Amino acid sequence: MDQWKKSALLGILFLLAMVPVSARWAAEGDPIVPKDERLTGTAAVQNKLPGAAEQPENSGVAGDPAVPTPGPSQAPENAAPAESATDSSASEAPGQQATPAADPQRDSQPQDAPRAGTPPEKDLQSEAGMPPAPVAEPVDGGEPVQQHGEDPVGVDVGEVTAPPAETVPVQTPIEPDFVRALTDIAAGRNDSNPVWSPSGEMIAFERSIGDNREIIVARSNGSIIQRIQCRPTEKKDEMEFFMPGIVEETSYNAGISWSPDENRLVFMSNGGSGNYDLYLLPVLGQEKTIRLTKNSEKDSHPHWSPIDERLAFVSGRTGKAEVYLMDLASRRVSVVTNGTKTYLYPQWSPDGSKLALIYGSNENHDIYLIEDLRKPAETRKALTTWQYDDLRPTWSPDGGKIAFYSNYNPAADPKVWSIIVVAADGTDPTDGEELAAKVVAHNVVPDVERGPAWMPDSRRIVFVKNDPKAYNPIFITNIGDPREMPLRTETKMNHDVVCSKTGVLAFRSQTEQWDHIYVAKLKNEVANREPQ
Repeated sequence: MDQWKKSALLGILFLLAMVPVSARWAAEGDPIVPKDERLTGTAAVQNKLPGAAEQPENSGVAGDPAVPTPGPSQAPENAAPAESATDSSASEAPGQQATPAADPQRDSQPQDAPRAGTPPEKDLQSEAGMPPAPVAEPVDGGEPVQQHGEDPVGVDVGEVTAPPAETVPVQTPIEPDFVRALTDIAAGRNDSNPVWSPSGEMIAFERSIGDNREIIVARSNGSIIQRIQCRPTEKKDEMEFFMPGIVEETSYNAGISWSPDENRLVFMSNGGSGNYDLYLLPVLGQEKTIRLTKNSEKDSHPHWSPIDERLAFVSGRTGKAEVYLMDLASRRVSVVTNGTKTYLYPQWSPDGSKLALIYGSNENHDIYLIEDLRKPAETRKALTTWQYDDLRPTWSPDGGKIAFYSNYNPAADPKVWSIIVVAADGTDPTDGEELAAKVVAHNVVPDVERGPAWMPDSRRIVFVKNDPKAYNPIFITNIGDPREMPLRTETKMNHDVVCSKTGVLAFRSQTEQWDHIYVAKLKNEVANREPQ
């Protein structure tokens, strides 16, 4: 046979041999994974992760995360169903711990697995307060069955999905000076929602053990100062401390805010009795707390004024969530808002003269500013007025800017979230392309319990990237610079990022299937750099 005929025949035989493989690539995606083992969505990612527990098909959660109805082997929070071999979309949801939580969607799941959110139940109860759901314990000696928590007074951001393509330039990772666990790593508990004291010398956070949630107060080096759990005493306005297991009532303590002198805390608690009110720890280390509110409706979202003895908080006592002020010396309470919709998440300005908050319902909340608390109705100003959902405003340390989460994105996907920064005086546009141009971070994991985390210079913001394949890494963005800089922490399934006055980060991360608080500091970070 002529040489050219032999070559042609060999070529034909080669192409015929390749047909089944190429056909399988086209029809099924990755040929390495057998068809009967190939999963999609959350299960796909969990199946590929080392050490992850096998997930049943269709293990997502339905219903409102504020009243969770999780099933076994639920996907971890903050990361929505990840990409399959043939699907480039990924999703994830902001969340809370594996026990009743102060974050609408927090749960803790097997290590290295993404987390999924649930669609919201849009009613007054989900926005103005619901009791937490119980948490399942380990079954037959196996791994704990993780469940969603909820915020007794909060909003839900639903599932979070990644946009089809990421166009923001990503830079070489920043090497931190150190990254370490704040306290010892132990199974059977989940830590969340760290809150730095004003000086950054102490930190408080929430710890879930079984159905109970306690508050831990620690020094920045991780040494424990105090644990707060409380139950009713014979004196109706006092609560006493107790250790888990001593009483049968479920105690839920969350929503921490520090006093300016750092010697006191205010927080939300059901006191083991079922009703959510605000409580004061009058002296750090003291064994009694004082009940500040006693209404049948939920009181939550306390924020202590940075300059005086006043609290801003949310209450559903009128049938809808409104913002109130309390003078701690007299316990006098005054209402600040009066709307037809829901007000949530009041935040004092650094000088203590203004409040930022959100107002809205269903899937459209806007950012509002009250410029003069002596005349709240006359000085209320909308900072956003468009159709997108804007949540959880936080002030820059210099008081000149406000950052918030928004589900605005060019793809018009309501499950893709960004961070927007606007001028705190209300001079920026409130909608349209001009407001869209204020986006400083794309495709983020929103944390509605704490909001975007400003760094001390009032120019940089730390956030968690919605990237389940990379285990939701931590990024830093500089306002006015389109680059998003990854921070190399080597931690996984990150959330709850906050930054102290000295530039030290604290955040939640999964280790050995449980959530723990980590701290990190950037190299050459100027501790008390003045805002510019």
